[in-house]
Amino acid sequence: MNGTMAASSHRIMLGPLVAAIDQGTSSTRFLVFNSKTAELLSHHQVEIKQSFPKEGWVEEDPKEILQSVYECIERTCEKLTQLNIDISNIKAIGVTNQRETTLVWDKETGEPLYNAIVWLDLRTQSTVERLINKTPGRNKNHLKHKTGLPISTYFSAVKLRWLMDNVDKVHEAVVSHRAMFGTVDSWLIWCLTGGKSGGVHCTDVTNASRTMLFNIHTMDWDPELCKYFGIPMEILPRVRSSSEIYGLMKICSSRKSGALSGIPISGCLGDQSAALVGQMCFKDGQAKNTYGTGCFLLRNTGAKPVMSDHGLLTTVAYKLGRDKPACYALEGSVAIAGAVVRWLQDNLGIIGSSEELEKLAASVGTSYGCYFVPAFSGLYAPYWEPSARGIICGLTQFTNKSHLAFAALEAVCFQTREILDAMNQDSGIPLTQLQVDGGMTSNRLLMQLQADILCIPVVKPSMPETTALGAAMAAGAAEGVSVWSLNPEDLSEVTSEKFEPQINPEESEFRYARWKKAVEKSMNWETTEPVCNGNGETSIFSSVPLGFYIMGSMLMLIGAKYISGHN
Repeated sequence: MNGTMAASSHRIMLGPLVAAIDQGTSSTRFLVFNSKTAELLSHHQVEIKQSFPKEGWVEEDPKEILQSVYECIERTCEKLTQLNIDISNIKAIGVTNQRETTLVWDKETGEPLYNAIVWLDLRTQSTVERLINKTPGRNKNHLKHKTGLPISTYFSAVKLRWLMDNVDKVHEAVVSHRAMFGTVDSWLIWCLTGGKSGGVHCTDVTNASRTMLFNIHTMDWDPELCKYFGIPMEILPRVRSSSEIYGLMKICSSRKSGALSGIPISGCLGDQSAALVGQMCFKDGQAKNTYGTGCFLLRNTGAKPVMSDHGLLTTVAYKLGRDKPACYALEGSVAIAGAVVRWLQDNLGIIGSSEELEKLAASVGTSYGCYFVPAFSGLYAPYWEPSARGIICGLTQFTNKSHLAFAALEAVCFQTREILDAMNQDSGIPLTQLQVDGGMTSNRLLMQLQADILCIPVVKPSMPETTALGAAMAAGAAEGVSVWSLNPEDLSEVTSEKFEPQINPEESEFRYARWKKAVEKSMNWETTEPVCNGNGETSIFSSVPLGFYIMGSMLMLIGAKYISGHN
């Protein structure tokens, strides 16, 4: 009896809860927070499979993504029940997601018409080249005045164009008015609010601003941009603010999580915007850097979009309510950060886990002059150079896999330094410290290296799930929910850890200059004009003579074996 009373009184003390679906490139999570203290109560995570059907192609299965969300919700609800926490206390759900990743599905059957094309994917390289060649002066920034973005493989419009041109099912569904386009947020919200039986087809301003079809000044789809890419506007989701009730959850009552049926989905932010909100960067000039699959530095620029002269993107940071003003951000995007760990693990086999990478790198404490530019998907900010490819240089007979591990961590830090420099030049006000979050921040060596290479302190919150927290805050603050106050005086104090620079600036500058030299060597490796390989397919490696390419691949494999065998 006492136990039950204690449990029920404990439940009352918790107050309203808010949940977040965090659907990232490599995993899906469902997390539940206390709206009064921002404390994380429980969560569950499921890895997502990526497939690489051809060189440069990256895909994910939309059904697997959806199933992973259901599984995470179910498991988290089980964990909450075990903790004696009443799941009917969950008052709202927010969604945050990998941005730009592109899906098309049939609104009548609810079936995806192709795999999701992931943001990292390079298949649209020749399309991008063609589009840039059509612009006056071959200018990749031709649409930047409306979109804030360069014409690049990174964004959704070119991926959607590829699907319409190359996948019969997609083309047929568009012609017969059955097609729906969306980024991952739209797919999840549509499915979770009923799918083919009345699902809500919407997106928020932050995700829309990454498609190249959205005008960041009018805050809506732009008919001229849609015409430029040949996209019919009827397939696009309705654009909403980042914090409002979009629809209600529909979950089968036989599931443990059936109790969530009827709960509003009331927050939606692209993952990098969600992290900015979760880090409480609400003032002009505040910034955060997220270390996930890629690396993303965002700086709040307030109510006005600021155009970059140094290769950064102008993006919508958030719009926290239908009648609230939009806030903008400058963004430095790096394609490969955590993905380099996965590459060392899955492709080279020199580590078994990300924890092992930190141990290996710490065992030598230096890259011994080895530099690794992981330009697997070309270079993103500040270069926007799709022809670049990954290189490892400065190798000697002394180099071993531990030095390579250290060089991989340094690469993440050097890339961050490049985008931070660009941001400081654009804003004219240098950042005095860097707020960080994301999976890789658990690597303490990486955090110390980052402080050393930037020559400013790096500040990491003790609760690393800031992306999910941002989505929960947006959901809890929505009109009609109102269980989470975003007033500055009501925001809970965040405990954090600070990493101070420990090397002298001269050494830092020397290493950074060598890095820049390595980056130059990675550029202009590929041509983007496709050449047929005999069976009608194109290859992005077609510019490299075949013998050289095969020999190079063999040498790399032998080298990798040698490195892993001699340590």
